[in-house]
Amino acid sequence: QVQLVESGGGLAQAGGSLRLSCAASERTFSNYAMGWFRQAPGKEREFVAAISWSGDRTYYADSVKGRFLISRDNAKNTAFLQMNNLKPSDTAVYYCAAKDSSFGWWLPSLYASWGQGTQVTVSS
Repeated sequence: QVQLVESGGGLAQAGGSLRLSCAASERTFSNYAMGWFRQAPGKEREFVAAISWSGDRTYYADSVKGRFLISRDNAKNTAFLQMNNLKPSDTAVYYCAAKDSSFGWWLPSLYASWGQGTQVTVSS
């Protein structure tokens, strides 16, 4: 498993932006597909976005499509989630995760490694 550490969360106003980072401990970071999930109080963890190991394929939940952008820098062992036009409904703890398969991007159970999460709060 790879160790993951998220950063970049915080408080933003509706319409604002935040950029989350996910730093990985291993130099084999490029072997893993990366995903971002979020969990709001009282709700199940939900898929937000995912990116293939090379970065050539990206996937988004309908709720964030057109507003969020996932990317990665394999040279720096880091994945990113740029969040624009934030809404109060985006308020949640955001987790990055890593997996070594190329299917089921939206399924939390297929991700073997998880970060500790970072809080994102969007005020109206």
